Amino acid sequence: MATTTIPHSGVPAGSLQATEDDGLSDILFGLYDDEEKLLEAVKAANAAHLEIDDVYTPFPVHGLDPLLGLAESRLHQAGFVFGSIGCLFGFGFMTWVFTRDWPIIFGGKPYWSVPAFIPITFELTVLFAAVGMVLVFYIICGLGPGAEPRRLHDRITDDKFCIAFDATNVGSEQTDKFREFFAQTGAESVHMKRTH
Repeated sequence: MATTTIPHSGVPAGSLQATEDDGLSDILFGLYDDEEKLLEAVKAANAAHLEIDDVYTPFPVHGLDPLLGLAESRLHQAGFVFGSIGCLFGFGFMTWVFTRDWPIIFGGKPYWSVPAFIPITFELTVLFAAVGMVLVFYIICGLGPGAEPRRLHDRITDDKFCIAFDATNVGSEQTDKFREFFAQTGAESVHMKRTH
């Protein structure tokens, strides 16, 4: 989908409304060249009660999550669950192998020797937790094979910071507020794109 670059003073009133109900949204976004400018712009948007659709950064920006009101990630809970499954699987598998499937006495140890099971049990715990967290992360973020990423601008993944507003079905007054906001907060450029 094409991206339209809009001069700061050139967003015509009423030009941002969706023309048909195709499930797409008109996203109006501004690019910033510095993370400090981005943080100040987000504060200004909150103060002006402008509802931010999303913020995109090329790397994690400290202090951005509280400004956006984002809750702490619960990904570590998935890590605990998958790690527990890996721990039980590893210990159970070792128990089954050395007591039922292939019981051999070696080194004078009994069949069921818990200290000897610890290394493999630990490794399987870490493996299950890591793989499980990656899978959950992919599912939550809608990534993976066949997924179509919502990429507003190529520079966002390089060196630009972006604040996006959902401009679908907004009036000319709100459009003017977005335009003034980008101009006052030092946005390097303003663009509009129709996307999912």
